[in-house]
Amino acid sequence: MGIPNDDVVLIQLPKDPSEPTIVTVNCPDKPGLGCDLCRTLLEFGLSITRADFSTDGRWCYMVFWLVPNVSNSCEIDWESLKNRLVSMCPSCLVPFFPFNYQQGGDGNGSTTHPLIYLLKLCCLDRKGLLHDVTRILSELQFTIQRVKVMTTPDGRVMYLVFITDGMELLHTKGRRDDTREHLISVLKNYCISCELQLAGPEYENLKALPSLPPAVAEELFTYELAGKEASSKELKSDMMTLKKATVTVDNLLSPAHTLLQIQCVDQKGLFYDILRTSKDFDFQIAYGRFSSNVKSYRSLDLFIRQANGNKIVDPKHLNALCSRLQEEMLQPFRVIVVNRGPDTELLVANPVESSGKGRPRVFYDVTLALKMLGICIFLAEIGRHSTCDRQWEVYRFLLDDSHEFPLTSCRARNQLVDK
Repeated sequence: MGIPNDDVVLIQLPKDPSEPTIVTVNCPDKPGLGCDLCRTLLEFGLSITRADFSTDGRWCYMVFWLVPNVSNSCEIDWESLKNRLVSMCPSCLVPFFPFNYQQGGDGNGSTTHPLIYLLKLCCLDRKGLLHDVTRILSELQFTIQRVKVMTTPDGRVMYLVFITDGMELLHTKGRRDDTREHLISVLKNYCISCELQLAGPEYENLKALPSLPPAVAEELFTYELAGKEASSKELKSDMMTLKKATVTVDNLLSPAHTLLQIQCVDQKGLFYDILRTSKDFDFQIAYGRFSSNVKSYRSLDLFIRQANGNKIVDPKHLNALCSRLQEEMLQPFRVIVVNRGPDTELLVANPVESSGKGRPRVFYDVTLALKMLGICIFLAEIGRHSTCDRQWEVYRFLLDDSHEFPLTSCRARNQLVDK
């Protein structure tokens, strides 16, 4: 085992800031590699504007054209991104930074998971504070796994944030001290206390959400866009006109592959959603092209085959695959606003990968939207919910009403869902 070759991941920064950064990955292939790489690009706040990739089942070649997400205010650490991408490639047997894992799976070390740490943060409350904490953690390359946020009557907020470290260095005292010092320096007088420690059994207790009312669960997890009041799931009319997705199957063009031709509206994380579906359905993409944005639409050509190397010819399998792809393109996540007694609750849900990972940066984007709308968060939590065919990550926010943004108003709820 040795340090991987520098040619595994190449990053070409643009001469003009208006142009995209080009990232090339050239390494041995493995199942789900494209999905894992896209996930990391999303975690770093990047958007894929175009992509080309090919594999023969043994070797993989991918090129990504990247720009920062419009919601991303963090400076991109390209060296850290390269190290993360290289560490995912099969050719990288020794990562650039030390890893620290806990055993999982069958208990014999056959499956490993990153260590989970608990950040306990007590602050004076103010508008936008939760997003500011989330942004700081994102800048430090932490991934939020679970959250419990509680507001006390005296105007204080207690944050219990369970995180994993993208740099895998939180087991060192230096990394923990730097994290605490950075949080305190940015939050300044609003920070009352800050503790960081290895998570205990309390993490498992927060995995499952309190049971959702049946009517709420049905609205949140049902695929069809129901004709219900606009304050829930329905988007405003000009957005709905764009909500179209087509998947065309061709089994005649190639003797060895099934061709999927996809056209849909452009949206954040689209390429990740499609590769996540391919990973969950266990099919291989031999060649693919993700075209540039044309009039808010994207086109993809994917030459695919089953894990055994055969074309996909079973009509039931093809129908299930096309249906799932359309679902992911039309509703990659679900958003509803409901009444919880006298209070207003925002629920956001997205499907979990077969590997158990949730969608990147959802908490970041939702808290940013709430901050931009000037909505205060009284309580927030992240948990898991299982339906008959899949698992979901659910984000729950109990919102404070205000004169500036009255959540009892149908118009205000529409604006919140659209944002």
